Amino acid sequence: MNLTDPVADFLTRIRNSMRARHQKLDAPASKLKSEIARILKEEGYIANYKATEEDGQKVIRVYLKYGPNNEAVIRDLKRVSRPGCRVYLGKNEIRRVQGGLGISIMTTPKGVMTGRQARREGVGGELLAEVW
Repeated sequence: MNLTDPVADFLTRIRNSMRARHQKLDAPASKLKSEIARILKEEGYIANYKATEEDGQKVIRVYLKYGPNNEAVIRDLKRVSRPGCRVYLGKNEIRRVQGGLGISIMTTPKGVMTGRQARREGVGGELLAEVW
């Protein structure tokens, strides 16, 4: 299957799995998706992730995280920069997500990081997604 936007597909799989109250999900693996999953784990939005291989295909398995009353930790995910309309931000244009309650995920020359880290390191880049 040829996807035009694999990052949007990955975020949609997470969103759909959270709404269906699944414990884990599998998605085709890539370095960018692994970095996104790493950031989500570091920020406490998912429980864990690991890269595995099934039937010769590399797969990233994401273990989702829920609160004490089985409410989803991730309220929503939004893809910002798309293949048809890229969104780039300078170091002074990076804004807070949901008044500081969410995170933005960016690709920068120094790698994939949150908007907060990019602001701290003084680098801009492409705004991939917002999570809250």
